[in-house]
Amino acid sequence: MSLFKARDWWSTILGEKEEFDQGCLCVADVDNSGSGQDKVVVGSYKGYLRIFNPHPVKPGDEVQPEDLLLEVQLREPILQVEVGKFVSGTEGLHLAVLHCRKLCVYAVSATQGNVEHGNQYQIKLMYEHNLQRTACNMTYGPFGGVKGRDLICIQSMDGMLMLFEQESYAFGRFLPGFLLPGPLAYSSRTDSFITVSSCQQVESYKYQVLAFATDADERQDMEQQKLSSGKRLVVDWILNIGEQALDICVVSFNQGASSVFVLGERNFFCLKDNGQIRFMKKLDYSPSCFVPYCSVQEGTINTLIANHSKILNVYQDVTLKWATQLPCIPVSVKVANFQDLKGVIVTLSDDGHLQCSYLGTDPSLFQAPKVDSREINYEEMDAEMKELQKIIREATKTQDILPESEKERDITVTAEVSPDLDEESQAIDSEVKAGTVPSVTVKITIQSRVTARKPSLAVCVQAPLAVTCDQFVFDDLEPDSSETVVVSVFLKENCSPPELEGTCMVSYNIPTGIPRVSQCSFSLPLKLVCFPVQPSKAANHKLTIDTNKPPISFATIFPDFVDPSEGDQANALGFQFLSGSKATLLASKTSQRYRIQSDQLEDLWLVMKELIYRLEEHFKKQNCKDFACTFSGSIPLQEYFELIDQHFELRLNAEKYQELLSERAVQFRAIERRLLTRFKDKTPAPLQHLDTLLEGTFREVIALADAAEENQANMFQAFAKLKSATHLVIMLISLWQKLSTDQVAILEATFLPLAEDTQELGWEETVDAAVSYLLRTCLSKSSKEQALTLSSQLSMPKDTSRLKKNITLFCDRLAKGGRLSLSTDSATQQAAVMPGGCATIPESDLEERTVVPGSTAMFASHGQTTKQKSKP
Repeated sequence: MSLFKARDWWSTILGEKEEFDQGCLCVADVDNSGSGQDKVVVGSYKGYLRIFNPHPVKPGDEVQPEDLLLEVQLREPILQVEVGKFVSGTEGLHLAVLHCRKLCVYAVSATQGNVEHGNQYQIKLMYEHNLQRTACNMTYGPFGGVKGRDLICIQSMDGMLMLFEQESYAFGRFLPGFLLPGPLAYSSRTDSFITVSSCQQVESYKYQVLAFATDADERQDMEQQKLSSGKRLVVDWILNIGEQALDICVVSFNQGASSVFVLGERNFFCLKDNGQIRFMKKLDYSPSCFVPYCSVQEGTINTLIANHSKILNVYQDVTLKWATQLPCIPVSVKVANFQDLKGVIVTLSDDGHLQCSYLGTDPSLFQAPKVDSREINYEEMDAEMKELQKIIREATKTQDILPESEKERDITVTAEVSPDLDEESQAIDSEVKAGTVPSVTVKITIQSRVTARKPSLAVCVQAPLAVTCDQFVFDDLEPDSSETVVVSVFLKENCSPPELEGTCMVSYNIPTGIPRVSQCSFSLPLKLVCFPVQPSKAANHKLTIDTNKPPISFATIFPDFVDPSEGDQANALGFQFLSGSKATLLASKTSQRYRIQSDQLEDLWLVMKELIYRLEEHFKKQNCKDFACTFSGSIPLQEYFELIDQHFELRLNAEKYQELLSERAVQFRAIERRLLTRFKDKTPAPLQHLDTLLEGTFREVIALADAAEENQANMFQAFAKLKSATHLVIMLISLWQKLSTDQVAILEATFLPLAEDTQELGWEETVDAAVSYLLRTCLSKSSKEQALTLSSQLSMPKDTSRLKKNITLFCDRLAKGGRLSLSTDSATQQAAVMPGGCATIPESDLEERTVVPGSTAMFASHGQTTKQKSKP
């Protein structure tokens, strides 16, 4: 056990979901028992007043019921509790409770019990003051040098000091230059009030000056103030500390001068009575509360300072004497005397953790066992060393920052997609123009092996898809327990999605407090976004996929889209997307080819992906491992560039709308200021058609905002189409060049870097930077090109000509033997494997048509692609 942890003497948790602050804790002999034993008084923002008398049998015991002397719920939140001589005619201690609009003084008394339940405690209201202003905090003391009684001063939220002479209200004064209330303390030695203003300076006001100043309730104009008999409120002294203060405490443990302690946000100050700095300490942490107490050494003062790292530091003047670990972050700390145990540290956290602790250590009873002497077997040690070195080498092969996931996870999340669409659609607020928008049910199951605290589930699908509910919060999961939720996925926007996939992510904390995340992905059916129609013969865009196996009947691989009446003769399928476009899939009867055709390039993607996936699954079930798909046609770069231009044009329009909106808003505010000046003028002047101009400008602002909103919706749809076309181009390149899984991942990271498109970081500049990086590293044509540096700052380009040229050059170098790799020596390896494969290509070559040897892919000038029309 650590030496530097606070030793728990007594602790308890107050209430449920209650809040506490700096003034909610007080320790004193509130019941006037005369034993010198302090009681702990705690008030909460929920209005609960509790009085404790801790007396554990041995340190660390559980709280006994008799420890709680009194628990009362008052009607209003308790801002501060103090104990003093607040009732006239007696010098007994009474309890003052400060509410937002009320000050109440209670007498706490005990009634001797005749049974085993012990004494009974109760409070009696002595008097109360209804406040005209909202209170912030209070202080008390023998104001004006009175003997045998304490007066109370309350600071309001608007800077008024309200002074009460016990049962009667004395006077109120406003602090000069007030903005926000700060901590307040009273110095009995100088008979002054000390606070920290919003100007970040400590200010002292004499009680006599406050008493003879002009009454706050009778403030008038400056001329009338000069004629009144009251004096102007003048500050006694000021000290600029340059930061806000958390608390102020005035102490005097001997007959000498008192000290004013100020706890700032980063510094700790000790001041003399006249405001001069006695010493200061710069803190390297963020403090939360403090309390000074008497030191055993003459001429020094000890101070307890708690911080937000749960550390309680003990200082003797500016010297750190001890540091101890607390179980929570305290908002208030006191020093009390209990059961002949003096100097007990009482701390209170903002969530109600009340603890009495002491500084000390427990002796360690652990003794190290004797080491058995044995002979060393060097052969076994050598074999063990080799085995460990082998494990280390295997572990260092991977460059992953995060460790590999455990084989058996603490929480397993699975998602099961229903094979059929919902009989009754669960679509909510869908903008799709189709008659009925289908939905599909996803059943998500969370299984836990250990105790999981505060688990939360997030279900994510990419727009334009949406789920009926995407956030779930569960109670703590016990070991070997499970939770199941059901959601429905549907198409919300009126465009085809680029991906039919979703992710389930569960975040939780294990019992040790370490956060963990578990996730899984699921695939959605194609029929969620389209339905079968009659195939179309004519189309603007056609792509042909070659395979090495005979064509399979669509009734076998697409049973959910083929009419059962057609049998095994179906070799043509039509797909009608919910957004309105169509796509057709054809299978050749004589060759091993499939054709996908549509009027829109982006609509080919989902059908092609589904076709290849279902073909691979079909041959996998037949244990056919040599099935492969290839693409020997031309990459449709020209059509792809048209989608890029459409998206970029909408981005330019968004920028123009933003500039116009800014100009019209400036004009609108200028007209408003002029109209306001005219209306405030005591001599009315003609408006000179300013009202007409204001109305016209307002209509322009509304029209521009509507146009910008419509442009934003169009840009969202254009980005979805661009992502679908990008997926299509990536798949065609991978089939064309027979890329590996790692190379396809590099392609996807290059062309699909963003999940969302924004004006600050758009798709065009991000992809241009990624493609340029690959052209200068693994696809570089010379070492001179590798030495070129890329710009470290991304900005929106003026046009897309450079991006289109780089994409064309990227495909050309892949066709000439270039290979994708992220290793630093990829260029050197590539030159060694393929000498002359990536020779210098002048930029002028891009202006002429280039035919790649050994391939039928053709690139025309400025990325113009010649469409290969091959019949299946």
